Amino acid sequence: MTSKKNSVINQETGMITKKDIMKMFWRSFTIQFSWHYERQMHMGFEYMMIPTLKKLYKDDPEQLKLAMQRHMEFFNTNMYISTFIGGVTMAMEEMNVKDKNFDTSSINAVKAALMGPLAGIGDSLFLGTLRILAVGIGTSLAMQGSILGPILFLLVFNVPAMLVRYIGAFKGYEIGANYLNKIQESGLMEKFMYAAAIIGVMVIGGMTNELVVASTPLTIGTGDGAVAIQGVLDGLMPGLLSLCALGIYYKLLNKKVNVIILLLGTVVVGILCSWAGILG
Repeated sequence: MTSKKNSVINQETGMITKKDIMKMFWRSFTIQFSWHYERQMHMGFEYMMIPTLKKLYKDDPEQLKLAMQRHMEFFNTNMYISTFIGGVTMAMEEMNVKDKNFDTSSINAVKAALMGPLAGIGDSLFLGTLRILAVGIGTSLAMQGSILGPILFLLVFNVPAMLVRYIGAFKGYEIGANYLNKIQESGLMEKFMYAAAIIGVMVIGGMTNELVVASTPLTIGTGDGAVAIQGVLDGLMPGLLSLCALGIYYKLLNKKVNVIILLLGTVVVGILCSWAGILG
C-alpha cells in the first residue's frame, strides 16, 4: 500500500506520486547553475525533469531519449515560478505515456506559452517588489546594529519564494493532470495547441524587441533638414532593425553555425559598424 506521503496524485494513471513532484521541487533550486546565452535555463529544467522522465519511460529507451531531447530546447522564466511549469510538464509527459496518439510537440508549445507571462509576474513580484521590501526592512535594522537585519531580510524574501516554489509544483501538476486531460478528451486539444503556439510566438516577439537592440545614427540630407533613418524605420515598424538582426541569427543557426562564432562575430561586426557610424 502506498503511504500518504508518497500517494499517487493522478489516480487514473497511477504513475506520478508526491515523491516525484518533491524531487522536481528540490532540483528546481539548481535551475540557474548551468545558465548560458544560447538556451539559458534549458539544462536546469532538464535536470528537474530527469527523475520523472526516467520513471515514465523506464520501459521505452527510445521514448526516454526523445523526451530528454525535447527538454533541451530553449527555456527561460523566473526561477521561483519554474516549478509550476515543471508540474504542468510532468502531467503532459504522463499524458503522453497514457495516450499513444498524444502530440508531443504540444509539451514545448505549452512551456513556451507559459514561460514568458510567468517570468513577467515572477520578476515583478519577487525581484521588483519583495526583494526591495526585504532589503528595506533588513537594512533599516542592520543600520541600528541589530542582528535581526540580515535574518529578516532572508526570511522576508525566501519564505514566500519557497512557498511559491512548493505550491507551484503541485498546482502545476494538478492543473496539467485535470484540465489538460479534459481538454484532450473533449477534442479541443488542437485548438488549445493553436492558441498556445500563438502566445508562444508573441512571447518570442516581445523578447526580441526587449533583448535585441539595434539602431542606426545615419541621416538623409544635412543640416536642420536632415532626416534620421532610424525615425523613418520606427515609423514603418518599431524594432525593425532588431527583427532583421533576429532573422539573420535565425538563418545562421539553421545552417548550424556555432554559437561561439556568432557571439564573436556580433562583437566584431558591432565594433566595426559603430566605428563606421552605421550602427549607434
